Amino acid sequence: MNVAIVKYNAGNVYSVVNALRRVGIEPVLTDDAEQLKQADRVLFPGQGEARGAMEYLKARRLDEVIRDLKQPVLGICVGQQLLCKHSEEGDVDCIGIFDAQVKRFSPTRHEDKVPCMGWNVLHDTKSPLMEGIEGSYVYFVHSYYVPLCENTIATADYILPYSASLHKDNFYACQFHPEKSGKAGERIIRNFLEI
Repeated sequence: MNVAIVKYNAGNVYSVVNALRRVGIEPVLTDDAEQLKQADRVLFPGQGEARGAMEYLKARRLDEVIRDLKQPVLGICVGQQLLCKHSEEGDVDCIGIFDAQVKRFSPTRHEDKVPCMGWNVLHDTKSPLMEGIEGSYVYFVHSYYVPLCENTIATADYILPYSASLHKDNFYACQFHPEKSGKAGERIIRNFLEI
C-alpha cells in the first residue's frame, strides 16, 4: 500500500513514520502534489501553530491539494484542526473540510491546566475508524479543541466534552496522537489503512 505523509512545517512527523513502520508500511514523506494525489492513503499530522502552518500550506498550494484529495485522509492533532473552517489560534481560516470553529480551552477551575496533556478516554465512538476503540485511553497534547458537531465520531472530556475525532466523506481526523497511544492507537492506524 502506498501511504503518503504530508510534509510541511509541522513537527512530529517521524513518530507517525515509525508508527506506520510498526504496522508494516513504509510511508513516503512528501509535499509533492502528484505523490499525494496518487497515494492510497494520506496522513496529515501536525504539531505547532495553526497560522504558521496555514501560511506554509497556502504558499505551496497544499491546502488546495489536500482539499481535493479523494482517497482516505487522516488528520492528526493540529492536522485535525487545520481541516476545520477556522481556528482561534492565530485567528486563521483553515482548509474547511469540517464546518467547525477551533476554539481555545478556557479553564473554569484552578485544576484545569492548558494545554490539556496526557491520557484521556474516548466515548460515543462511531465510524469504521473507531472500530473496537470505545472506552480506550489515548494520548492528547493540545490547547485548542473542536466543539462537538455533526462530524464528531469520538468524544473526550476535558473542561467540556469536545470532538476527539471527526469524519466527513473521505476525511478522518483525530485530535489525539494515535502514533503515541499504544495498542489503541495502533488499532486506529490499522482501521484507517483498512477503510
